[in-house]
Amino acid sequence: MIFIMAWRNIWRNKMRSIIIILSIAIGLFAGIAVLALYKGMMKSRVRNVIDSEVGHLQIHNGRFKKDYEPQFILANGAGVLKAVSKIPEVKLAASRSITMGMLATPTGSAGVQINGVIPDLEYRLSQLQKKIIKGKPFDPTKKNEIMVGGKLAKKLKLKPRSKLVLTFTDTAGNMVSSAFRVAGIYQSDNAPLDEKNVYVNINELNVLLGISNSFHEIVILLKNDADVKKIQLVLQQKFPVYQIDSWREISPETDLLVKTVDQYSYIIMFIIMFALAFGIVNTMLMAILERTREIGMMVALGTNRIKIFLLIFLETIFLTLAGTPVGIFIGWVTTAYFNKHGLDLSGMGREMMSSFGFGTIIYPEFPADKISGVLLIVIGTALISCLFPAIKALKLQPVEALRR
Repeated sequence: MIFIMAWRNIWRNKMRSIIIILSIAIGLFAGIAVLALYKGMMKSRVRNVIDSEVGHLQIHNGRFKKDYEPQFILANGAGVLKAVSKIPEVKLAASRSITMGMLATPTGSAGVQINGVIPDLEYRLSQLQKKIIKGKPFDPTKKNEIMVGGKLAKKLKLKPRSKLVLTFTDTAGNMVSSAFRVAGIYQSDNAPLDEKNVYVNINELNVLLGISNSFHEIVILLKNDADVKKIQLVLQQKFPVYQIDSWREISPETDLLVKTVDQYSYIIMFIIMFALAFGIVNTMLMAILERTREIGMMVALGTNRIKIFLLIFLETIFLTLAGTPVGIFIGWVTTAYFNKHGLDLSGMGREMMSSFGFGTIIYPEFPADKISGVLLIVIGTALISCLFPAIKALKLQPVEALRR
């Protein structure tokens, strides 16, 4: 009986009920939109880290990453690279020689990380060729070519074919300098990384470092993201003398960002629903004040106050449940559209977005894994919202209520 009364009561004033249902739907849609946008942004950032920056896993000499001293090469690196490439889960494995040095031009200088790479492999590993915005890829017929990031090029006024000098120490501790010409200028979604990383041919860098055919790093791309931990353990058991890091360990700031944003997305959802709660309270309170005589009559006729409370509670729950599927459906449809076509955030500025490591096109993803948490927040909002109107109804005295 109480259920039937509650259902009929919410439709006594259809316009007011429709407004509160739409408010709940819009609030829920806003929450889902925020969660979907954050999920898309974090997924995009992780993909950039893996596919364009550090790969899934990296192998180094245990002492190399402390000071990036060039003498700490990977012993038997060629054998390790060959063994890694044979692992079925590995999509691509490539070597790099790395040293820290100074890049100098007539207009200034900057400290950089010099990456000696095999061009054809690097194009597949970090998508370097696709990032080129000026100039051309490495020309195999030319020597001493270099690729620099867009932010560094702007800072030092570099253009394709500009001449610069790299200075660094070799394995014997001697200062080495060599002139290079800019083959191309690349731009990724991570401006800070562009500013400090330059790329040269691995053979040319090895000659200057005096390490022959050796190298300092093996970068590994896997076929499946879920295999990272498993392959890391396999490699640690197979090559215990080397340092083997996953992308989470190489880029801990990205891992922290993903975890932090995941937590803050729930906080934002809570704030949206908290604000919505005031609308629900206001609507239910108006309904109580309009039905003062009716509630007074029910109490006078012996209706249990618990049933009065249950009546108000059910009305609030029905309104909430009516708006919830509408909000979820709108959120799903909108997210599906932008997941396919992308959400262009270039209006916020490419430079600003890239300074945080994000691209300007984000593909929001419906937060199916968070829907249960969202529903708990919505139900909690409904429960809290009905308390004040219900308490107001319970405090009504039958005699005073019937006089109104």
